[in-house]
Amino acid sequence: MRTETPPTVRLEDYRPSDHLIDRVELDVRLDPHDTRVSATLALRPNPAGRAHAPLVLDGDDLTLLGLELDGQALAPDTFRADASSLTLHAVPQRPFTLRIETRLDPTANTRLMGLYRSNGVYCTQCEADGFRRITYFLDRPDVLSVYTTRIEAERAAAPVLLGNGNPVEAGAVAGTDRHYAVWHDPLPKPAYLFALVGGRLDRVAKGFTTMEGRAVEIAIYVEPGKGDRAAYALDAVERSMAWDERAFGRAYDLDVFNVVAVSDFNMGAMENKGLNIFNDKFVLASPDTATDTDYAAIEAIIAHEYFHNWSGNRVTCRDWFQLCLKEGLTVFRDQEFSSDMRSRAVHRIAEVRNLRARQFPEDAGPLAHPVRPKQYAEINNFYTATVYEKGAEIVRMLRTLIGETAFRAGMDRYFADNDGTAATVEDFLEAFEAVTGRDLARFAEWYERPGTPRVAVFGSYDAAAKTYRLAFRQTRPGAGADAPPLVIPIRLGLVGTDGPLIDAASGRVEDGVFVLDAAEDTLIFENVAAEPVPSLFRGFSAPVRVESTLDAAARLTLLRHDPDSFNRWEAAQRIALGLMTAQARGDAPEEAGADDFVGALGAFLDGEALRDPAFAAQILALPSEGDVADEIGTEIDPDAIASARRDLRRRLGAGLRARLLTLREELAEPAGTPFSPDASAAGRRALRNAALDLIAAADAEAGTALAQAQIAAATNMTDRLAGLAALALLPGEAREAALAAFAERYAGEPLVLDKWFAIQAMIPEDGTVARIRRLQDHPAFAMTNPNRVRSLVGSFSLANPTQFNRADGAGYALVAETVLALDGTNPQVAARLMTAFGPWRRLEPGRRAQAESALRRIVATQGLSRDVADIGTRSLAG
Repeated sequence: MRTETPPTVRLEDYRPSDHLIDRVELDVRLDPHDTRVSATLALRPNPAGRAHAPLVLDGDDLTLLGLELDGQALAPDTFRADASSLTLHAVPQRPFTLRIETRLDPTANTRLMGLYRSNGVYCTQCEADGFRRITYFLDRPDVLSVYTTRIEAERAAAPVLLGNGNPVEAGAVAGTDRHYAVWHDPLPKPAYLFALVGGRLDRVAKGFTTMEGRAVEIAIYVEPGKGDRAAYALDAVERSMAWDERAFGRAYDLDVFNVVAVSDFNMGAMENKGLNIFNDKFVLASPDTATDTDYAAIEAIIAHEYFHNWSGNRVTCRDWFQLCLKEGLTVFRDQEFSSDMRSRAVHRIAEVRNLRARQFPEDAGPLAHPVRPKQYAEINNFYTATVYEKGAEIVRMLRTLIGETAFRAGMDRYFADNDGTAATVEDFLEAFEAVTGRDLARFAEWYERPGTPRVAVFGSYDAAAKTYRLAFRQTRPGAGADAPPLVIPIRLGLVGTDGPLIDAASGRVEDGVFVLDAAEDTLIFENVAAEPVPSLFRGFSAPVRVESTLDAAARLTLLRHDPDSFNRWEAAQRIALGLMTAQARGDAPEEAGADDFVGALGAFLDGEALRDPAFAAQILALPSEGDVADEIGTEIDPDAIASARRDLRRRLGAGLRARLLTLREELAEPAGTPFSPDASAAGRRALRNAALDLIAAADAEAGTALAQAQIAAATNMTDRLAGLAALALLPGEAREAALAAFAERYAGEPLVLDKWFAIQAMIPEDGTVARIRRLQDHPAFAMTNPNRVRSLVGSFSLANPTQFNRADGAGYALVAETVLALDGTNPQVAARLMTAFGPWRRLEPGRRAQAESALRRIVATQGLSRDVADIGTRSLAG
C-alpha cells in the first residue's frame, strides 16, 4: 500500500509525456496467486516532449521478472526498478520496443484496483491509475495506444475470457488444461480503459444494427444461474444505442459490446472500451429482488457507461483535471436519456434532489473544489458530486444559453474535432464558440471556482404604471471583491392568481430566458394588470441558491398555477422548508401556514394525483433533514431538525388521511396484473407508498396494519420494501418480526440483503449504533465487499443524521472505526465513507467537537493510505 506523503499534482504543471506508446501487446496468464503479465510496448519519443529524457514508467506493488529492449535483455545498471516505478536511464531517440514481464497475486488484491480475483472471477479496474498495478506503463490519460491482449487461464476455472475490442482468436493450449483468447481493440485508448475478465459466467445476448449498418452483438455476462435477471439491462443497452444515434448522431464502432456484472466492485460501473464492467447491483433485476428505483438506476447507469463510448472513450480527457469533461458531460447525456425514457419533469426533480443532497453540502464544506480542480493529492478522491452532477449542470446551462439546435451542432463539432484525442475543457467550449460565434470565456468561469452562487431577487409592483420590476444580485461565497460575475441563465415567467401571464421584459427575455451576467441587474415587465408572482429558475436553469422575498401565499400561487412542473414542486418544497426551519430554530409556530399547506396539498391531490401519480409522489415528499440543515446553515442541531420534520409529516398525514387512503385504493393494481417497471406503473406505486409513509407518520397503529398488509400482499420488491421501510420507523414487535422474516426470505440474495441492512442503518433511534455493530457480525455482512459496507455503514453515515451526529459521539466513533478497519484493505471505500464528516464545522459546538475528535483520531493513525489521509487532512483544514 502507498503510505508515503503524496506529491501535490497541479494543473499548471501539466506537460506532455516525453514518450508515446503506439501499440501494446499483452500476454496475461491468469493464476489465482501467480499471474504472469508480459507487456510488449512499441514506444517512440514524443515530438512535444523533452529530447533525451529518461523513460519513467509508473508502477504500483509490482514485481519485475524480466525486461528487454528491442529483444535484448537490459543490463542491471541501465535501469532502476522498484514496486512503484521503472526508470530506463537512456533510451533510443527512435521507435523501439520494450518487453516487460511482471508477476501479480490477484487473490491478495483487496483494493479492487488493477487485476483482482473475487468470487472466482478475474476482473480489472484501471481508472484512474490501476493499470500500473498490472504492468509498468505511462499510466496517464493522454497516452493513447492500440491494444492486443492474449488472455490465458485454466478452462474449468475461467471458461469465459473477455478483453477490450473485438475477438480475434481462441483455442486450447496444447498439452494443458488451459485455453486462451485474443482480443484486439483497433481504436487508440488510454490505459485506464483497459479491461479483462475471466471466470465462470452465464451469457445473455441480442443483436443490434447501427445506423451505419454495422451488426453488433450485445452480450451481458452474469454469475451462473442469474441470466434471467439481466434482461432489463440488456434492453437498456439496446435502447441506449438507439437513443444516442437519434439524439447525438453517435453510432457504436465495434462488432461486440460486452457488459460483465461482478459482486465486488468499488464503483458503480466502468466504461472500458467494448467491455463495460459493472457492480452487479446495477445489472441484476427481477420483480422480486429489485425496486422501481433499482430499475431506473440500472437504466441510467447502463446508459451512462455506454454513452462514454464517445464522451470519454473516443474523446478522452487530457489529464485528470479534465475529469468533468467526460463525467459531467456524460451525466448530462444519461439524464437526457432517462428524461426521454420516463417523465422529464419527475426526472428533473430527482436530479435536483440529488444535487442538493450531495453537491450543495460538498460545495459548502471543507472538501469544496472547482468542477475542474486546480490540484490534487489523490485523484480517486475527486470522483465527486461536484465533478459529476455540477459538471452536468454546466453543460445544461450551456444548452440553455445557446439553444438546442446550436448545442447539437456544437456537440457534433466537438466530437469531430477531437475524435481519437485527449481533450480539455477549452477544446469543449471552443467547439461551441465555433458554431455560434459567441465568446464563452466568461461562461468558462463556472469550471474554475468552487462554491454555490447565490442569486437574490427582489420584486416590486407599480399598480399605477402597471409595471413589475425584478432586481437581481449575484454573489459567490468565498469569492474576492474582484471576482468576475458569472454568466447565469435564468428561465423565468410571471404567474397570476388565475395562471401564467405574458412573459416579456423589454426584449431582454429570449425564449423565456434572462441572462444575468452582471453583479446586479434589473428587469421591468410592462402592461402587467395585477401584481404577479415571479416564477424563477424554471426547470432549475442554474445550480444556484435563490434568495427571494416570496411568502407562503405567493408560493401557494405557484403550486396551483405555475406551468413549470419543477417550480410547482419547488414551491411546495420551499413552503415545507420554511415551516420546518422555523420550528427547528425555535421560532414561533406558523399554525395558519401549516394549515394552508395541508389544504393546498389536498386540493392538488384531488385535482391532479391520478393524472400524474409520479409527480404527485414528488409533491408529497418533504425536503430531507439534510435540506433543512442546509437551509439553517450553521449551529445545526440534527435532533431539532428531525423533530420538526417528524411533526410536519405527522400533520400532513393527519390532514390528508382520507384522501391518501382513497388514493391507495384507486391506485391499487388488480390481482394478477403482471409487474412492469415502466414509468407509469412505477409512478402509481410511488404515490401509493408515499401515502403509506404519511399515514404511518400520523397514526402508528394504522400505519403498522397497512404496512403489514402490504408486505403480505406484495408481488414485487418495491411494495414489499416500502412496507418494511414504513414499519422500520415504528418501534415494536411488528417491526422486528418483519425484519426477521425479510432476512429469512432473502437469505441467499446479497443485493436484497443490502436493502435490509440499509433500512436498519437508517432507523433514527438511540439503539441504531448498537444494532449496526450487531449487524457487522451477521453472516451476510462482509467488510471486504464494498456493497455491504456502503449499505450498512454508508447508509448510516449519509442518511441517518440524528444517529451519525449523536451528541455523545458514538456515531462518529463507529464510522471512524470502520474507516480505519478498511483502510488497510480498501482505502478507496474507506475514504468515501469519510466524506460524511464534510459538514462537521456547521454543527452546534458539542457535536462539532466530537466530530473533530473522530477526524483527528483517523488522521493521527500511523500508516494511513493516501486516500484517507487526503480526505482527513482536507476535512480538518477547511
